[in-house]
Amino acid sequence: MAKRLTTYILIALVLGLIFGWAVHETADPALGFFKRLGWTASTTDSAAYLAGWTKWLGLITTIFLDFIKMIIAPLVFGTLVVGIAHMGDTGALGRVGLKSLVWFVSASLLSLTLGLILVHILQPGVGLNLPLPPITESAGIDKSKFEAVQIIGHIFPTSIVDSMARNDILQIVIFSVFFGVAITAVGERAAPLVKAAEALTKVMLQVTDYVMRFAPVAVFAAVANALVERGPEVIRNLGYFMLCVYIGLALLWILLGILAWVFVGRRSVSLFRYIREPVLVAFSAASSEAAFPRTLEALDRFGVPSRISSFVLPLGYSFNLDGSMMYMTFASLFIAQAYGIHLDLGTQIFMLLTLMITSKGIAGVPRASLVVIAATLNQFKLPEAGILLVLAVDHFLDMGRSATNVVGNAIAASVVARWEGALGTEEPAEIEPPHAPSHGLSGER
Repeated sequence: MAKRLTTYILIALVLGLIFGWAVHETADPALGFFKRLGWTASTTDSAAYLAGWTKWLGLITTIFLDFIKMIIAPLVFGTLVVGIAHMGDTGALGRVGLKSLVWFVSASLLSLTLGLILVHILQPGVGLNLPLPPITESAGIDKSKFEAVQIIGHIFPTSIVDSMARNDILQIVIFSVFFGVAITAVGERAAPLVKAAEALTKVMLQVTDYVMRFAPVAVFAAVANALVERGPEVIRNLGYFMLCVYIGLALLWILLGILAWVFVGRRSVSLFRYIREPVLVAFSAASSEAAFPRTLEALDRFGVPSRISSFVLPLGYSFNLDGSMMYMTFASLFIAQAYGIHLDLGTQIFMLLTLMITSKGIAGVPRASLVVIAATLNQFKLPEAGILLVLAVDHFLDMGRSATNVVGNAIAASVVARWEGALGTEEPAEIEPPHAPSHGLSGER
């Protein structure tokens, strides 16, 4: 199933590109054809015609992502609680948490530094010489959630029910850590709760198996929708900027792979075989959330104990978004270059560190990277309206950064497992996971 699904997704990706391009380029002839047939619908211009396609294709993508979001909250809660319970003591939990954060900060700094170097070498915005917009002009993006007070206050949940309803991963992680530690403290009397969490995880992974069968259709709709709405010309207009970002993401994959080789050894090569399906899902759907359940399963088959992967992976969705960090670096400095605004090196470094801090906990916020960039631009007197420059191609760049986020978090979990001396043996990568996945039923392999 896993191999066939990957093939179907690739086919859907190509068909979506062809279909979206064809619909966009033939809008006027198609309208003329329908009118000759006596079509009396109110859609009389190509813009409205394309908007109709966009609405229905977008609905398919939205349904798929809603199904994924339906899974994430109970799955994160169940896997985290089981993982913490099987760690046995708070000392192990603290040790794994500290090692995870060390890796997350190091990977974020690597991503930022690489992005800064490449922006200066490739200079994607130099030569555009755009006129500065009025100081009052805004991109229309709500930045209120990314003020310092809001960031800190938002970390702590007031209600786990509310946090789950909003799919706020960071708040779910905080509550699950408290809950798991409390279960460990109570001991044997809490055993029924551990069994319930194990059963919950098992059921949600089975639900994931059902939902992922719909993935190729959703991938087709998502890619086609982007081309129908924007057309291929938007890729041509900002093609060099997109190329620079993808060069940066490719180099980041290589550097992360080298680090994985250093810490995990030769097995790091096979890790990419295990995670190829979730990476492809994240890329096609432009959502790292969509790949979360499958990434858990892939790490389980790779040999990462569930007690580690179920803790590191949800935490990584808030603190280890390597692809998003790379993209925010490129976008922020691209805007400065496009408007001919000079920033000294110290200011650039300070701006990137600000991006790193304010980006924590952005998982689950729509267009979160754009919101963080908009909030940061204001602080450094850069025109917020510059966001509109990259908004047109944001979907295509979101595909790359989402896939990179999945790779970064999979490597993080594998490295932490190696540091803990707990990386187990691999299962054959091509074997289909059983319909009742065993993930979460045991703290060890």
